[in-house]
Amino acid sequence: MKAKSSFSLKDQLFNAEKVAYLAGLITEAYADFEQQGFERDVLKAFPKLELKERIAHISTCLHEYLPEAYPEALTIILETLPAPLDPSKTDDDFGDFIFSPLSLFVATYGCSAEYLELSLGALREITKRFSAEYAIRFFINEFPEETLTFLLDCAGDDNYHVRRLASEGTRPKLPWAQKLVLDYPQPLPILERLFGDRTRFVTRSVANHLNDVSKLDAALVIETLEQWAATGKQAEAEMAFITKHSLRSLVKQGNPKALELLGFGGEPEIEIRNFVTTTPVVKLGEAFEFSLEIEAKQTQNLLVDYVMLFASEGKKRSQKVFKLKQLELKAGQVVKLKKRHPMRLMTTRRLALGEHQITLQVNGQVLDSLSFELVEAP
Repeated sequence: MKAKSSFSLKDQLFNAEKVAYLAGLITEAYADFEQQGFERDVLKAFPKLELKERIAHISTCLHEYLPEAYPEALTIILETLPAPLDPSKTDDDFGDFIFSPLSLFVATYGCSAEYLELSLGALREITKRFSAEYAIRFFINEFPEETLTFLLDCAGDDNYHVRRLASEGTRPKLPWAQKLVLDYPQPLPILERLFGDRTRFVTRSVANHLNDVSKLDAALVIETLEQWAATGKQAEAEMAFITKHSLRSLVKQGNPKALELLGFGGEPEIEIRNFVTTTPVVKLGEAFEFSLEIEAKQTQNLLVDYVMLFASEGKKRSQKVFKLKQLELKAGQVVKLKKRHPMRLMTTRRLALGEHQITLQVNGQVLDSLSFELVEAP
């Protein structure tokens, strides 16, 4: 039996209020816009549509209610845009999802040789309100050379949302996005221009991009990070962030070179004691708790994670690595670690009732394990 979440992301991001907001902006830019009809047609299909389908549906409705000629419709869309996102911020300013149908409109109706320059320029403006990372991939696949040239120029833009588009839009494994025809090394010149950026929103994207590449070519990522660090173009603390975030998948896999680059090389010389749980049975919505002691046999840096193997109704069981603690221990030093892991409903994962297992992982080495039973709450 699997528990389901009642939270609806699609209803939070795309609802009557959001649609009315977008329609109102369009009406201000285009006096002939049939606002009521647009809102009616958009909303009547929402109950049967998932999140990405709602984006596509709004884009289709825009095509029906805006002038048929693409350049004229695009002019209205650009005049519809509110002021760009706050340029004084440096992170976590994603904008409003309701503008995502605008970039999809550009990708759907303007991804052609005739309108290429016009459309790319439009995405440059839209991404200042909500990232056009999904839409730009249509152009990368259809016009790879021209679009990479455009994105390389975006990497030098004054607006950090435009700079981020250059990295995020070319990620090999961007979630929810279409696959790219590019070979994964092709966007590296863009990342070379961006890794020294002073905005965390951009450098996190660069690190996410490299983390994607690490799943395809671990050696290339490690070599790239070493070369970047040697240039001194990025502040030491930020370079450390980029390195750690870029290598997170390799660290979870226990990649020796990645662990070494982060200062966690070699097998841990430790003793694990009293690895126990006080919650062998956990009710859905409550938390699994465990604790352990680690004694260092020599001075060393330790990266302590735990891998949760989830219960499953089928034969295949999924697992996920969670961070526990990063330690710098001296020989003979003993530390006690405690963890409380909530087993609550999530929008991205359905929990199956039954036996779950955690495995302790230190510097990529699998050590000990514990099990617990997840049961239905009364």
